[in-house]
Amino acid sequence: MSKRAVRDHALAALKGHKADPRLDLIEAAMHGGKIGFEKIIKMIDNLVVELKAEQAIDADKKAYCEAELDKAEDKKKGLELDISDLEKAIADAEESIATFASEIKALTQGIKDLDKSVEEATSTRKEEHDEYVETLAANNAAKDLLAFAKNRLNKFYNPKMYVAPPKRELEFAQHGAAPPPPPEADLSYKKSGEESNGVIAMIDTLVADIDKDNQTMEVDEKDAQKDYETFMADASEKRAQDSKAITDKESAKAETETELQSNKDTKGSKTIEAMETAKYIGGLHQECDWLLKNFDARKAARSGEIDALGKAKAVLSGADYSFVQMGMRLRGSQ
Repeated sequence: MSKRAVRDHALAALKGHKADPRLDLIEAAMHGGKIGFEKIIKMIDNLVVELKAEQAIDADKKAYCEAELDKAEDKKKGLELDISDLEKAIADAEESIATFASEIKALTQGIKDLDKSVEEATSTRKEEHDEYVETLAANNAAKDLLAFAKNRLNKFYNPKMYVAPPKRELEFAQHGAAPPPPPEADLSYKKSGEESNGVIAMIDTLVADIDKDNQTMEVDEKDAQKDYETFMADASEKRAQDSKAITDKESAKAETETELQSNKDTKGSKTIEAMETAKYIGGLHQECDWLLKNFDARKAARSGEIDALGKAKAVLSGADYSFVQMGMRLRGSQ
């Protein structure tokens, strides 16, 4: 084969693989005919090394892009899940705070109402007790008057049952504190013992009625006082329980408010981080999408180019070896 034929054969091996402009330089060198096969082979070897290096770079970049995109997408999903959980926690906390506030308000109003009820019950109990004391005093005063009247009657009708008043009572009577004694009875008009006993019996009945009324009032007073004391004890216990409940709920409300603010702050920082991650993912897509989309095509093209270059090199290397052998034989024949 002539050198021209070898070049044509090598060029034919490169035909159809002109995606890389550097192959054009090798073709141009072979077309020119001024550069020896050895230099063209060196150009081919250098280009093959470059193509393989570029393929390795693409492979590394592809691995980097896929790993970074996966990692960034996972991070973005994790942040979105965290933000969603925080939003739910924030909503729950806000609802809890509103509930605590409502319950505290109701408990506070309940204590005010209870205090008012205690005040009213105390006032009512005082009025009832004062009325009891006043009525009891009036009844006892009535009993004293009836006893005085009965004793005066006994003085005239039953002298043996008459009890002389003590000196103080005499002085009391003399100063007009007690009703004046009845006028001296005219013995000629003295009532019979049966009639006097009827009046005295009537007095005794009145006194018995007063005693019965006093006993009823005393029982009612004791029952009312007992009910009042029970109510006061229950009210005091309820007030203490409600006051503690208010303190507990205020503490829980304050803790929830602190947690709410913390979650809001965390949500804000994670939202910013998610935005930055989305921005980073966008940058990765700008950097990597073209390569990821065309990686297989670029790899196939380089493989074809390397294969074509290898064939062209084989043609040139074989021809170059033949020409060297031929030259040696020509020199030997001389």
